[in-house]
Amino acid sequence: MKRLLMALLCAACITSMNAKSLVAFFSATGTTKAAAEQLAKQHNARLWEIEPAEPYTAADLNWRNDKSRSSLEMSDPDERPAIKRCTDVTPYDTVYVGFPIWWGICPRIINSWLDNNVPQLEGKILIPFATSGSSGIADAEAYLKKTYPTLKWRKGMLMNKR
Repeated sequence: MKRLLMALLCAACITSMNAKSLVAFFSATGTTKAAAEQLAKQHNARLWEIEPAEPYTAADLNWRNDKSRSSLEMSDPDERPAIKRCTDVTPYDTVYVGFPIWWGICPRIINSWLDNNVPQLEGKILIPFATSGSSGIADAEAYLKKTYPTLKWRKGMLMNKR
């Protein structure tokens, strides 16, 4: 019995050591990038930056301006900003999805990336992480679960500097 238990524990340990993780993130100002780098290091994961085809400028990110690019994108739930390039997510078992909180949820570019990868992400564990100056991650988690119900979302984490 002890041998069987040890064999099962060793198999579980080897399996978890062989599990591959990806940290995919969007960072408009560098804050989320720093959190993503920390997470990738902690989990020995590959790091992938989700980059917009057209980089955001400071004016684009002015959330106080109703006509700024970010404001216009977030006001349209169907908006999907173009991504510079895609990555193959098939080799990974766990995918951390990182972003700054915009208007209480993830930026629409995260939807662009997820929409491009939904079939390849099914069956994988997805863990959202976010940075925010004032908001929590609960609304973003609920939004992702509702928008992508076929994906296996786990509890997310807010990774603000302390």
